[in-house]
Amino acid sequence: MNWLIDPFRYSFMQSAALAGVLVGVTCAVLGVYVVLRRMAFIGDALSHTILPGLVIAYLQNMNLFIGAIVAGMLTALGIGWLSRRREIREDTAIGILFTGMFALGVLLISTVHSFRDFTHMLFGYILGVTNGQLIVIAVIAAIVVSALAILHKEFELASFDPTHAEVIGLSADRIRTILLLLMALSVVGAIQAVGVVLTSALLVVPAAAASMLTQRLPAMMVIAAVIAAFSALVGLLISFHYDVASGATIVLTCIACFLISWLVGGLRRRVAA
Repeated sequence: MNWLIDPFRYSFMQSAALAGVLVGVTCAVLGVYVVLRRMAFIGDALSHTILPGLVIAYLQNMNLFIGAIVAGMLTALGIGWLSRRREIREDTAIGILFTGMFALGVLLISTVHSFRDFTHMLFGYILGVTNGQLIVIAVIAAIVVSALAILHKEFELASFDPTHAEVIGLSADRIRTILLLLMALSVVGAIQAVGVVLTSALLVVPAAAASMLTQRLPAMMVIAAVIAAFSALVGLLISFHYDVASGATIVLTCIACFLISWLVGGLRRRVAA
């Protein structure tokens, strides 16, 4: 029991655990729609296109979260606008913005003499989360979860039956844009915990693991949230005791949960057959 409890007696581990759970649950619940709508590539794109916003904010001595939010929102709106053009497919629009924004971020980083300043942006530093950053993460989590709760029926209908949604007056483009904006907010909140490189995994892996165990949307969200929170806590414990990267450990714990869910789901289907 000491192996489990002792690390969380430190204040920095308590803050890291709270940040990890908040980020994990937010990304996991939203990630259910990402998986159902086959938008995994968008999550990856958003996590990378935020990079230039972070670098610009750093160079201008601004709050990094402001730079990330601005870049994320512009990317989300850009993907939504380009994908509405008939001559450009959605995956093409994502690819254009993904490569362009990420290349801009790399170009801006190259103007700085030291790359050490950006390692936390790329790979995260959850053990160094401050109280101010924790408040921002909590506010983002509250906004995203509240929006998903309020617009649950609209998101569900647009995800499972977009044709019927259009017939009753729901705009599929508007729903997709709102979802993209919420994804951008979630990515911004997750950057401090696991960084730009690993954020997309939290949007996809817990939800994918939950989809192996159930097809009911509310149950899928709950299971995905539990997997994400569990992975955050276990990943932090492993990183503390074995002195390895915390963000990567959290994501690898998510992957392990996915593999277990895949095996359990396969066994259940065999038994049912």
